[in-house]
Amino acid sequence: MAEQGLIYHICRREEWDAPGDYRGSSQDIADGFIHFSGADQVVASCAKHRAGQSGLVLLACDPKLMGPGLKWEPSRGGALFPHHYGVLPRNAVVSARDLPLGPDGLHLFPEPVSSRSPSPPPRPA
Repeated sequence: MAEQGLIYHICRREEWDAPGDYRGSSQDIADGFIHFSGADQVVASCAKHRAGQSGLVLLACDPKLMGPGLKWEPSRGGALFPHHYGVLPRNAVVSARDLPLGPDGLHLFPEPVSSRSPSPPPRPA
């Protein structure tokens, strides 16, 4: 089995830095799960849902450390996205990097976002 890559979550720095368990952003809490993206999805997800927002942080997470709350579910255009139900285990967070805005108003992502894309489980036939 191929090694699974990192998955990504974007939130406001103050949400991530708040003491106690991390249960997601206000939108995540309203939706009932924490939204994540694969390496090939995170830039487009940020542009769609976080355009022009400052003070964001990019969390890179190891899905192998997230437990049974991690589910791959169809979303935009039927693509599978990682969703985590429950508290995000802080030990699953590999890095938390500021996600600044560039002069053009687009977020500046670290290069590379990940060297490997995550591998969602196969879809049922």
